[in-house]
Amino acid sequence: MSNTSVSTTDHQQPVVVIGAGPVGLAAAAHLLERGAEPLVLEAGQSAATAVREWAHVRLFSPWAEVTDPAAEKLLASTGWVRPDGTTYPTGRDWAERYLQPLAGALGDKVRYGATVTGVARAGRDRIVDSGRADQPFTVHLETADGGEERITARAVIDASGTWSTPGPMGANGLPALGEKSASDRITHRVPDLTDPAVRARYAGRRTAVVGSGASAFTALALLADLAGEEADTHAVWILRRGIGDATYGGGEADQLPARGALGLRAKAAVEAGYASAVTGFRTEAVERDGDRLVLVAEDGRRSDPVDEVIALTGFRPDLSFLSELRLGLDERLQAPTALAPLIDPNVHSCGTVYPHGVKELSHPEQDVYLVGMKSYGRAPTFLALTGYEQVRSIAAALAGDHEAAERVELTLPETGVCGGAGLYDEPDTARSGEGGGCCAAPATLHIGIGAPPASGGC
Repeated sequence: MSNTSVSTTDHQQPVVVIGAGPVGLAAAAHLLERGAEPLVLEAGQSAATAVREWAHVRLFSPWAEVTDPAAEKLLASTGWVRPDGTTYPTGRDWAERYLQPLAGALGDKVRYGATVTGVARAGRDRIVDSGRADQPFTVHLETADGGEERITARAVIDASGTWSTPGPMGANGLPALGEKSASDRITHRVPDLTDPAVRARYAGRRTAVVGSGASAFTALALLADLAGEEADTHAVWILRRGIGDATYGGGEADQLPARGALGLRAKAAVEAGYASAVTGFRTEAVERDGDRLVLVAEDGRRSDPVDEVIALTGFRPDLSFLSELRLGLDERLQAPTALAPLIDPNVHSCGTVYPHGVKELSHPEQDVYLVGMKSYGRAPTFLALTGYEQVRSIAAALAGDHEAAERVELTLPETGVCGGAGLYDEPDTARSGEGGGCCAAPATLHIGIGAPPASGGC
């Protein structure tokens, strides 16, 4: 099946938005507000497909920091009532109480089961200069029934995120030898241990947790809870570096209290004997030992056999379907060249990233934009509010309002850390006025083994 839409003028052609997640749907709301015609292409069968895969995880940011102003205006016309801005949603809350209603308000401007497989200038591969800027974009997609379509677009906003491409275990950025063949025992997600089938996978078993970020803290804390209830459950924490003062985050002095509490939970798991740490271990291979796995380090060290591996080693953008476009990307982060210095995780947390817009997100290929988590490439410092500012600026630029596009309408307070996942004893007790939100003032949270699995990204 083939379907090619053709329009007589640029403004009759839609702006194609790839991904019906938080930033993609916000982009559509801003475009509508500007009188443009958005078309959101979502590979899944509902809005926020990726968010739903971490439905059990609680965000560090409160409701007030994870909804977009243009989206709220659109939702208000449907009778939607904004949740208490000081409380913290789970992924499930975010998807069901905000993102799916927003997609519903957008109606037929959101298409599901539409997987984008390529984007190019119509009639021009990336080599051809002649007449390039005058050509619209052609977006190739596969439908849920296996058909193919081509859609003509005046601009493309890629908000597809990075969730589908987790980083491998190999310390060199490539899969460790044997990693692919052992994929039945390896997950790249924080497990939902409230699911009986998932719980059974880890109960009474030995699990390696690879990674040093907040997601790894979350997994360690959850496995420690399980170990307190199920005999012979143990976690082995695999770290590429040694354990130092900063290993567990800022603790009680952390400027993001939920993250500090999470780090202390991970530390408590190790000190209680529910988890053991293996440091300076840079994974090179995964070998089978009967029904179990052994991780092999670059220096030849071998882990004790484990039953399962949870590899939480970050995410990276999928750029394969953009290969015919001329993108300007930083060689390290794979983020837009002008944006990369502002988000470098060696320098910045999400709270110290300067709000940015169309200028920093532009590429040599005019009217193509990577936004949201995908715009950050491999940097983990993304904040939802920053993504909403990105698409506000881009929508203004596409509407010809360059003054609004260049104006910064978001001010982020500076914080020491942002991002990752948090665990609260009582989710509703962590409120922005009490220092519980992303980019909030320091506060002390009571922590301990046994807290419910409430965690999430900034």
